[in-house]
Amino acid sequence: MKPLFVMLAVLPFLSACNQPESPNAELFPAAGAENVNPDTHLVLTFTDSPIVGDSGMIRIYDAMSHQIVDSLDLSIPSGPTESRTYGPECDYTKIPYDYTRTHMPTNRDTRPGTPSGTAEPTPPDYQLNIIGGFTDAFHFHPIIVRDSTATIYLHNNMLDYNHSYYVTIDEGVLTLPDHSFHGISKEHNWSFKTKDSAPASTDTLIVDANGQGDFNTVQGALDFIPDFSQKQTVILIQAGDYEELVYARNKTNVKIKGAGMDRTRVHYANNEVFNPHPLTVKTNEWPGTFPSRRAAFMLDNCSDILLEDLTIATDLHGQAEGLLLNGERIALYSVHIIGSGDALQANGTIYMESCELDGGGDTILGRGSLFAYRSNFRNDGGPFSWVRNTTGNHGDVFVECTFAAPDGKKADYGRTKSNHGTAYPDAEFVVINCKVKNIIPQGWSAIGEKSSRMYEFNTCDMETGKPVDVTQRHAYSRQLDAQKDAALIADYMNPAFVLKGWQPFSYLK
Repeated sequence: MKPLFVMLAVLPFLSACNQPESPNAELFPAAGAENVNPDTHLVLTFTDSPIVGDSGMIRIYDAMSHQIVDSLDLSIPSGPTESRTYGPECDYTKIPYDYTRTHMPTNRDTRPGTPSGTAEPTPPDYQLNIIGGFTDAFHFHPIIVRDSTATIYLHNNMLDYNHSYYVTIDEGVLTLPDHSFHGISKEHNWSFKTKDSAPASTDTLIVDANGQGDFNTVQGALDFIPDFSQKQTVILIQAGDYEELVYARNKTNVKIKGAGMDRTRVHYANNEVFNPHPLTVKTNEWPGTFPSRRAAFMLDNCSDILLEDLTIATDLHGQAEGLLLNGERIALYSVHIIGSGDALQANGTIYMESCELDGGGDTILGRGSLFAYRSNFRNDGGPFSWVRNTTGNHGDVFVECTFAAPDGKKADYGRTKSNHGTAYPDAEFVVINCKVKNIIPQGWSAIGEKSSRMYEFNTCDMETGKPVDVTQRHAYSRQLDAQKDAALIADYMNPAFVLKGWQPFSYLK
């Protein structure tokens, strides 16, 4: 039993939890709420659209000690809005990037911007947040406004279980057109208490943006899973909109399942400008190079992962993947990927089935190996891929898929032109039994080397169903013959042939 003086000390706080919420705003978590997940966002819903200021502080305090647990300074810009200039010294790392770690660093124990690999420190000129243990950190938006709702994003991993907190917001951080909101002071008592303890196991984790699951965010669930776990974890993402930047590394044996492509959406406004690679280090060209930070959803150095029944999207244009994959045996079923430029970056062994992909030029970028089955690919014209697989590894293979550009635009299968002296002599892009719309007569826009494997078999027009005219296909490409190349066609229709022996059809299903 707690001593009487401790119980009496808690009574004023419990009473304060029941005080009215801040004027002109509905709060989430509600004032006095209990059983709140530590990865919660702070949400204010007004009767009108709020405007985010360029000064002032948001602070969250431990309710017992009154010490500041986390703070956001609105005078610091979210992130860069113009491309940076790279000097000649910027190159790929000469030693493989080191993914080993004994624990996952967080904003609580590590300064955001602490360099990893051979990068220089990330300067504190913009907002910085360590996500998924990536200490170099990400730029992020401390407040995002959608219609009349303002969502505050605390730094990740700053709140504990079984703790009580209260929030203050300086006047001017958020304003309303009628100037009726003047912030939230201690007297407003926006206070809440987190759950007593973390989930008892990692067998199944439920993510619910409304706070009704084990976690409010996808990132929170991924962070909870130990690195390189030998035990399977199923993350169930409830229907809803999850606007968050997701980065996970060293995760294995995880199934991430949404409620459906049109019901579960994970997205964020990220691209190469907002989260650029370091000034001295290039990213993701070859295995072992420095990780990229420009996608909305990133699985880095991960293996045996399944994504199913959700949409993943970036909200910015430019070099902005919706999904970036770096790992082995990653399967996607009924996933809609939306990006700009390089909509999907695929590095490793990756399988796609019944997926949708929308993007700009170089729609699929990366080293491969990617096997896509009965999936639909769309862009606004230009190349669908810039595959860069190395010798001994397959590239991108598509079976019974579609490729389409809108009327008035022309797309192509891809390019492997010279890139800073590298023409990708082992690049591979294979289309079998696919249907196309508005693809250029040459098929490929550029093929840098004759040694590349650009194969095509039985391509038909999406609208007529008739075989397309392939008489003008690129000279370095090859049309496979149903009889002479029967064995080769059969090989390329087998995912295990492309994906280093991995047969994904029964994987985690």
